[in-house]
Amino acid sequence: MPFYHRLGKLPPKRHIQFRQPDGRLYREEVMGTKGFSGKASILYHIYPPTQVKETRWIRTWSVSVTGEEANRHRHLLTFRAKEGKDPIEGRIHWLVNEDVAIATVSPTETMNYFFRNSDGDEIIFVHEGEGVLETVFGDLSYRPGDYLVIPVGTTYRVRMSHCKHRFLVIESNGEIATPRRYRNEFGQLLEHSPFCERDIRIPENLQTRDEKGNYEVRVKARGGLHSYIYDFHPFDVAGWDGYLYPWAFNIEDFEPITGSIHQPPSVHQTFEGPNFVVCSFVPRMYDYHPLAIPASYYHSNVDSDEVLYYVKGNFMSRRGVSEGSITLHPAGLPHGPQPGKTEGSIGKERTEELAVMIDTFRPLKLTGAALEIEDPRYIYSWLPEQKGDGSAN
Repeated sequence: MPFYHRLGKLPPKRHIQFRQPDGRLYREEVMGTKGFSGKASILYHIYPPTQVKETRWIRTWSVSVTGEEANRHRHLLTFRAKEGKDPIEGRIHWLVNEDVAIATVSPTETMNYFFRNSDGDEIIFVHEGEGVLETVFGDLSYRPGDYLVIPVGTTYRVRMSHCKHRFLVIESNGEIATPRRYRNEFGQLLEHSPFCERDIRIPENLQTRDEKGNYEVRVKARGGLHSYIYDFHPFDVAGWDGYLYPWAFNIEDFEPITGSIHQPPSVHQTFEGPNFVVCSFVPRMYDYHPLAIPASYYHSNVDSDEVLYYVKGNFMSRRGVSEGSITLHPAGLPHGPQPGKTEGSIGKERTEELAVMIDTFRPLKLTGAALEIEDPRYIYSWLPEQKGDGSAN
């Protein structure tokens, strides 16, 4: 995020001696992006972060995709997917391309290790569950509706409370940021932005862990998952400052932009990544022109794939979808309201829908797992007399 933050103990200047109570030097680490010209933070460790006791290869981190499938609208019923494993190992990928991978996970096991994605930023959207995202920068508590934005290279662990959990995970191959059009030249969110810095939660409760033992950090990097064993706790940071750190934003704090006539989906944009955007559809008032049609018009995005993850509520232009549904509308194919939805929206004053949209500017590929939970009748749900109604029933 584009504002400065600091936690813990820091020396008065960068790159000078900073000593522990016993006289040893704290080990300064500059963690930054884009060489030395991007966002960065400086962390002060008790132990050298390079001090690895053991390393081993775990497995490839590859997502198997299907061959050439028919170019058609898709409906994936993710609640049918198997629950289990932990928040990392339990991820099931559904859609991927060169820029982004989209997965869900319903973990039932705790993480007995730490994780670091060295290939790009992540967003973990909390559909269900509460707990704490423990990071090297401090703790971030989470609840349903939270977007947890985790920068590349951040060591973290998800500590779940004893309740059902379900996450939507967006794995990027680059940086995830707030939309450029909502920021001024200094990085501050502008007055017309649908959220501002007050809505953003940043790490707190930095607990410096001076503990010895065997601690595993699993690292996603270069197409593989690697294990590193340290003889000290990876959260040995006494203090840090900078602009690079994880943060949280709850979808309920997104202030929808409305108008007298139907607004395009771009007004719902919340994040941007390399060749993709993330949008938030939240409860809002409908259009107020006397002849307004609240349901969206038919549209064909000829250069982007549209993915919607349905969280809860009533979806004004779509039938047959349910919580956890993912729809994919590929580039070049018109899509929009199903029969009766346009007429049915006229006169309505408000929608209670809650959904996350991901638009990609390179084609998405389906995984084999996606085909196992697909509703094949969805493509026919626009017919006046449907071969199928697009539902899972």
